[in-house]
Amino acid sequence: MAKNRTANGHIKSRSRTMSILAQYFSNKMAVFCAGIIVVLVLMAIFVPIFSEYSYTDVDYTALYATPSAEHWLGCDSAGRDMLMLLCYSLRNALIVGLGACAVQLIIGLLLGGLAGYCGGRVDGVLSRIIDIMYGFPTFLFNLILVLLLGRSLFTIFLAIGLTSWAPMARLVRSQVITVKQSDYVEAGRALGASNTRILFHYILPNSLGPIVICLSQGIPAAMFAESGMSLIGLGILPPMPSWGGLITTGQQFILSYPHMILFPALSFAITILAFSYVGDGLRDAFDPRQIS
Repeated sequence: MAKNRTANGHIKSRSRTMSILAQYFSNKMAVFCAGIIVVLVLMAIFVPIFSEYSYTDVDYTALYATPSAEHWLGCDSAGRDMLMLLCYSLRNALIVGLGACAVQLIIGLLLGGLAGYCGGRVDGVLSRIIDIMYGFPTFLFNLILVLLLGRSLFTIFLAIGLTSWAPMARLVRSQVITVKQSDYVEAGRALGASNTRILFHYILPNSLGPIVICLSQGIPAAMFAESGMSLIGLGILPPMPSWGGLITTGQQFILSYPHMILFPALSFAITILAFSYVGDGLRDAFDPRQIS
């Protein structure tokens, strides 16, 4: 009987996965934006490898150079190739976005999972901690942590992750409370499964949809936070490029050399919008009302 229940559960899980995929791929804009993200990631990885330029290379004969066959997107005020600056800025933004979301996920799963599964006093204490973190001014807290820890890629995504995990923890807690009352969780308990196995094998995998949606929305939010920090001079240290730093420098030459702000602003906007549309597509695909 237990085997039949398990087999039926696997069949339903596969069927639901196929329905989610079909629903996502029916959203043409979300699929198109996912393709854009793939292209951007490949550019961030491979263009710097195969290019003859680096973000540290300075050409004093090409100061403020406009787009040409030699420099496709032109050069900045120091004679650095804009395409390389954008690729490295994108790479740094992806590192910050993914790193911050990894920190959010670890803390959110740990605290939210424990609060929702244990309940009682544990839930009360952890929920108050989550509420306190939820009320902090996140951006100000980011700045304080970066000033204390120093300005580097690691400390920036660590600071962003440490100040923005509360929504993830609250989401995980609510999902765990809902899912732990399901029949298959009760069946797992009846079969003698440990609390750890029930939490990580039964509950969290069945809460995956909202967690994935939260992560897809957290990546552009972390990128935006890093760019905001760079705009006020507390982001990634030069000469390592970042979108915020490039936009800040480019706005000084917006009339005389508009390419210096146009291309960073466009690449930043396209990347943020692409992640946002992918997140919207995932939200619609995981919506039970959309799944037949």
